[in-house]
Amino acid sequence: AGQGFYHFRSAPMKSFKPSKFASPLFVKKPWALQTRKSMSSQSSGGHAKTQSSSRVASWKPTNLSNKKLEFATCDPDSLGVGASAKVHNIIQGEWIQGAEDACEVIPDPLNGQPIIEVSEVKQESLNAFVRSLNSCPKYGMHNPLLNVDRYLLYGEISLKAANMLKDPDVEYFFARLIQRVSPKSYAQARGEVVVTRKFLENFSGDQVRFLARSFSTPGDHSGQQSQGYRWPYGPVALITPFNFPLEIPVLQTMGALYMGNRPLLKVDSKVSIVMEQFIRLLHMCGMPMGDLDLINCHGSMMQTLLEKAKPRTTLFTGSSKVANILAERLEGRVKVESAGFGWKVLGPDVPSDPNAIDYVAHVCDQDAFASSGQKCSAQSILFVHKNWSKTGLLEKLEHLASQRRLDDLTVGPTLSVTTERFMSHVEGLKRIPGARVLFGGVEINDGQHKIPRQYGAMRPTAVFVPLSSLMAKKEHLELATTEIFAPFQVVTEFEDGDIPAVLDVLEFVQNHLTAAIVSNDVAFQRLFQGRSVNGTTYVGLRARTTGAPQNHWFGPAGDPRAAGIGTREAIHVTWSCHREFIQDNDISFVNSWKLPPRT
Repeated sequence: AGQGFYHFRSAPMKSFKPSKFASPLFVKKPWALQTRKSMSSQSSGGHAKTQSSSRVASWKPTNLSNKKLEFATCDPDSLGVGASAKVHNIIQGEWIQGAEDACEVIPDPLNGQPIIEVSEVKQESLNAFVRSLNSCPKYGMHNPLLNVDRYLLYGEISLKAANMLKDPDVEYFFARLIQRVSPKSYAQARGEVVVTRKFLENFSGDQVRFLARSFSTPGDHSGQQSQGYRWPYGPVALITPFNFPLEIPVLQTMGALYMGNRPLLKVDSKVSIVMEQFIRLLHMCGMPMGDLDLINCHGSMMQTLLEKAKPRTTLFTGSSKVANILAERLEGRVKVESAGFGWKVLGPDVPSDPNAIDYVAHVCDQDAFASSGQKCSAQSILFVHKNWSKTGLLEKLEHLASQRRLDDLTVGPTLSVTTERFMSHVEGLKRIPGARVLFGGVEINDGQHKIPRQYGAMRPTAVFVPLSSLMAKKEHLELATTEIFAPFQVVTEFEDGDIPAVLDVLEFVQNHLTAAIVSNDVAFQRLFQGRSVNGTTYVGLRARTTGAPQNHWFGPAGDPRAAGIGTREAIHVTWSCHREFIQDNDISFVNSWKLPPRT
């Protein structure tokens, strides 16, 4: 395996022997592989513990009541029935509509029927948003020494918003709205709402002002001390993608607001209705109308706006290619949570408990194919130690993937990868010597569906590529490590002697978001931890790549532009900078002081 494009840079390594469990993996009761509908969900919001009821497992559960939600201007279940729902922009506290001819019609991703009209901003209206963004000073709307009551205000807003999301009708509203524009199972959509609620709970009450906690260090003499503060940037911008219409924009926007910034938010127009509705909820919870602008426009228009307004920083979540363009055009003033190519390594210590093996297979399936593979943390390549070959793991993965269906949205349309692009990638991989399709590679329902051609509609797919073929040519490695934002993964196998080659593949991968080291062997864990850089790395036999909750850092590493999401550290890194004051007040010494020689 080491004779091709990459040569082993590491010294030969001793064989890893599977280690015995010190105690059973699942102590309370045996874990058994369940049917697709009754599985606990592993969503963007972690392993949301859902029960196998129609309200949770079905993609279209029964609404709990007909209660009208005061903030809502649409009904998720009625989208496409009668007039389309309208999405507006907000600027300086005023909801506005664009010109009549500046309207993008959003089709239902499942049948192509128009369901939403997004009011888009055109060139002639950009200057108003530029002026609005620049109306915020560089020192922000609040900071540790100015308007400190606003820290308390946002603690209250977070508490009220979290309590609203606890309302079953509000939870249902957002989960269903997510499903209508970014189709995923109800469990996955609900998990997104739950994580958003828990994040808001985490930053309720005094927790927002605790974000701004400062520190001091004694100086060199009496009266001197240095004080470090977290300072806002002031005018900032956010660009967020379609795959998590609620979680990503809410967590990032609230982080920006907590630290004292005034954000301009652009969400992918296909799903911006979700955030528009949530902003209306925030206004109900007491957020000042003028604290946040929302714009709907094409990407090129947003780039023009940013080049004119020059925000102090811009968060971009999405394509690495676009992130690099923005970094150049905005002179480096960007924070990036770009595409990921999540890898998972199954180590040599195969558990003896069949239930544990089933659990690993379940997590692999969820990581690769939940939300139709449209997670930046999705499992894109799976390295399987040969010791797993006797467990029937690949057959289990095929069985689990076969349970995914369009009618419950455990598989569905892909909004950025067409069927043609998907098939072209599969065909390219099949031309690598020894490569073969393990399962999938065909259209959903054999093409008997109404998903628009502008989207993709593919069954969960896995392609096996021999490790030796991966390493033989740079072209093979580049193709196999290309992210396809769809239900797709590459699978390869390795033995103990191939570990240096596996590490070389990981070194070659250019995006470093999530990874999983599925092993309880401490030496094996340390080896892969020490020779990789992924910002969010899960370790142990329960390791996953997706399902990041709100209680730990989620973001890439190895990039000075890296943004994080969800935690105190993520908010600090992304939405504030360090400022130091050096107090030097004591002049009692001057009575005995003499002017020294020049130096």
